[in-house]
Parts: sequence; C-alpha cells; structure tokens
Amino acid sequence: MNDTIEIYTDGACRGNPGPGGWGALLRMAERERHLSGAEPLSTNNRMELTAAIKALEALHRPCTVRLVTDSIYVRDGITRWLPGWKRKGWKTASGQPVKNQDLWVNLDAACQRHQITWEWVKGHSGHPENELADRLANEAIDRMQGNIR
Repeated sequence: MNDTIEIYTDGACRGNPGPGGWGALLRMAERERHLSGAEPLSTNNRMELTAAIKALEALHRPCTVRLVTDSIYVRDGITRWLPGWKRKGWKTASGQPVKNQDLWVNLDAACQRHQITWEWVKGHSGHPENELADRLANEAIDRMQGNIR
C-alpha cells in the first residue's frame, strides 16, 4: 500500500429528508478526480455516508487513505461506534436499531482493503477541498432536478 490518496467528501440535502446529493474529491499527487451523485429522496446523513462509500469504491487497488469529512456522524460512526454496533447485532447502546445500517454495512466493506485515517473538518468554514465537495454535492442535486446540465 504505497499510494496515499486524499479524499474529501460531503453530503447535501434540501430538506431532511428531501433531494440529496453527495460529492467527493480524490487526490493523489497532482491528479484529481471528482465524483458526485444524487437521489430524489434522502437525508443528509445518508448522503454523507454515500460520499465516503462511493469514493472508497472508486479506488482500484488497496491504498493508504486520508479521508476528510465534515460529518461527525460519519467520522465517529466508523471510528468509534461501528465495532459495538456489529457486536450487538446492529443495535445502538440504547438497544435501538442502527439508522442507515445498509450504508454502514457498505462503508465497512469498502474500508476493508484500505488503510484509512479519518479526519473531521468544520463544514462551511472556508476549507477549499471541503467547499469543493459541497459544491459537487449541490451541483448533483441541481443536475438531477434539471436546473443545470
């Protein structure tokens, strides 16, 4: 795993639930790749998770990854809560079913072949890569709704 990839992800939702989009910037050395997509009905947390999943699934071989998200939900879910959820049969500490379990299962699977460092950055604080991921997510919603091509 020699290649170090930087990934910046963001999710957006217009209404929660409502039309949602996700965006990701993948960077290795001087190369960049932009990914995005949208769904007609989603939540912000689902779009945040989807951004991370799609970015990791886009990597064709095992990599060392620095994944930066503005979602504490995603960062804490993957680094702190996931092992306990799996041990407890996908129940939270209070015994409730884990929300978005389908996406957490997919994210867990997408992580398996990579060495990942998860970092949080405050959203909408002028962080250029996070702002780009946010723009990609919102443009994906606009495209889906026919507002831009």
